[in-house]
Amino acid sequence: MSALYNRIAIVSLLGLLVFCLLWEIWLAPLHPGGSTLALKALPLLVAVFGVLHGKRYTHQWLSMLSLLYLAEGLTRVGSDPIGQRWAPAVEIVLSLMLFVGCLGYAKLTAPSKVKAAD
Repeated sequence: MSALYNRIAIVSLLGLLVFCLLWEIWLAPLHPGGSTLALKALPLLVAVFGVLHGKRYTHQWLSMLSLLYLAEGLTRVGSDPIGQRWAPAVEIVLSLMLFVGCLGYAKLTAPSKVKAAD
């Protein structure tokens, strides 16, 4: 089951990374010609190695980081022009998938607790 959560985390992380770049450079940038908001993809790039190798600690901090992308998506879905609201909606879905995948993997790979002998 932890492998499933890891796959969800991998797919959503790579999807969010690529989508953030495409969104801010080409699909619907804030400014014509691209936006420096594309730099928001850099923290996701840092996590790729750890998630691909199943590092529990990376999944833990990435689950918290994904909430920033969720917050940005929720903010922009309410503030962007109506014709461009599909982009933050995609970010919301991908960041929620990333959160669930990372949290599920971190929980299932936690070391088991052994009761101390009385």
